[in-house]
Amino acid sequence: MLWFLLAVALFYFFIIPDNFLLFCPLYKTTGIQCPGCGSQRAFHQLLHGNLMGALQQNLLLLLGIIALVYHYGIKAVNRWFGKNFKSVFSHRNALWWGIGLAILFMIVRNLSWYPLNP
Repeated sequence: MLWFLLAVALFYFFIIPDNFLLFCPLYKTTGIQCPGCGSQRAFHQLLHGNLMGALQQNLLLLLGIIALVYHYGIKAVNRWFGKNFKSVFSHRNALWWGIGLAILFMIVRNLSWYPLNP
């Protein structure tokens, strides 16, 4: 699994985003940006150390990465040190909160005054 993640990171580090990345079918057909639009460009910017560029492409991707690192960091600490810390993402409603956040992000990013459109 770790080798796969490393291979994906190396792939996104060396490609040129304007020439190779996949397009969003929702955006191509309707002009509406989904919550994932710009995430490939944001990941590319993040791998090159350009945090502001990544935030401009897709803020939700960076928040998702931080949430995943937090959640699996808590799991690793629990396993390695025998602790019983609870992650806020272990709650039974966490998935619904995440879906609601993604829908809200999609609505807000498609408003004409929203500054973080990719």
